[in-house]
Amino acid sequence: MTKGRLEAFGDAVIAIIITIMVLELRAPEGSNLESLRPLAPRFLAYALSFVFLAIYWNNHHHLFHAVRRVNGAVLWANLHLLFWLSLVPFATAWLGEAGITTYPVAFYGFILTASAMAYFVLVRALIALHGTDSPLSEAIGSDFKGKVSVVIYVVALATSFFLPATSLLLYVLVACIWLVPDRRFEQG
Repeated sequence: MTKGRLEAFGDAVIAIIITIMVLELRAPEGSNLESLRPLAPRFLAYALSFVFLAIYWNNHHHLFHAVRRVNGAVLWANLHLLFWLSLVPFATAWLGEAGITTYPVAFYGFILTASAMAYFVLVRALIALHGTDSPLSEAIGSDFKGKVSVVIYVVALATSFFLPATSLLLYVLVACIWLVPDRRFEQG
């Protein structure tokens, strides 16, 4: 498999994940603005998940434009990432339905943490294939944002058992960190 096919497969899976999430949103029963109020938690959970998936898609795209080839380890690492991302619609639906309560917030955080760790594994597999002196490795650098994100996720996950609203704010913080443009792959 070429890197282009792997990237296209990832694009397709993420597009399907987003489609599944949006299909979970149902139209309100009423015809006035007040009928939208009960849908707010579901919509906000969808919006947050959409942002996370968009961040992964964007980073995945940049990552694979910085590599020359893939191997079996990269294919499996990519599938590992896509597995965790494929659970985002379920976690989003539970969070949207149950609201800011312990177990849905904790499960959502678990999926975010597992996805971040899977992305880390994918990056390491690509660096192992291309070498620590490769342009990819130089672009990744110390991966400060990636490491800080995992730390915040772990703290938020632990916090979800006694302060679920704080955990949700920490998840939003990670999204905000990644919304700041990442110039690592655009240099040179």
